[in-house]
Amino acid sequence: MRIFDPHIHMTSRTTDDYERMAAAGVRALVEPAFWLGQPRTTVGSFTDYFDGLIGWEPFRAAQFGIAHHCTIALNPKEANDPRCREVLDVLPRYLAKDRVVAVGEIGYDSMTPAEDEVFAAQLALAVEHELPALVHTPHRDKARGTQRTLDVVKESGIDPGLVVVDHINELTVRPVADAGCWTGFSIYPDTKMSPDRMVTILQEHGLHRVLVNSAADWGRSDPLLTLRTGEAMLAAGFTADDVDRVLWRNPVEFYGQSGRLQLDAVDTEPTFEGNSILRGGA
Repeated sequence: MRIFDPHIHMTSRTTDDYERMAAAGVRALVEPAFWLGQPRTTVGSFTDYFDGLIGWEPFRAAQFGIAHHCTIALNPKEANDPRCREVLDVLPRYLAKDRVVAVGEIGYDSMTPAEDEVFAAQLALAVEHELPALVHTPHRDKARGTQRTLDVVKESGIDPGLVVVDHINELTVRPVADAGCWTGFSIYPDTKMSPDRMVTILQEHGLHRVLVNSAADWGRSDPLLTLRTGEAMLAAGFTADDVDRVLWRNPVEFYGQSGRLQLDAVDTEPTFEGNSILRGGA
């Protein structure tokens, strides 16, 4: 099974995780800039973090044959801290870098006026740099937050096909799809989606413009839940080609719009056997 995890925070994971992921068929990933759990209070703390995303993490991933890419942004939670606002001024420098395939994570945490302003400013950066946008929807009041997100996306003038609205669920999938955006689902214990719930959504809404990710980070999470979702799809009657579309071809199509995917150094050929996928030793 070849897997492209389109949203995973490897800075929070160990080298053992990279090894397990490679054995499970993960051949490429995107690591979005996000909140590290501890408030950052200076621009320098962000630039050090961004430098790690474009330097150290690709090196770590490459040791296991995984192509690492990232997205860069001021995340919604820290958009509320005025000490972090100057981060917006350094973003253009990073958005020009190789392997930076989108602006993200941007969007809403608490739906404050400060988040409105920073969200709109970063969508404008995505338009200026001709990059996709990875949008975080709030954990609280998700339906209202998702609709507000879609309104701001529309106002920005960005092509909705360049936007993935992430962390959505059964209540928000239809509005996002109807808006022409990509639908992003995080398979994450307790607080987000499970593999079985994801399979039901795929059965009801189809495979078009769907991204499935593990969103694994410093919380209780599992970087192999993309694999578990593929297994659940097969068990539910989806074909190996269906699984390949969701777990590989869809993220390649979405992030490929950046023109910066670097997959030449990894084995990207699927291995099928009947209605199953050989999982690379998993």
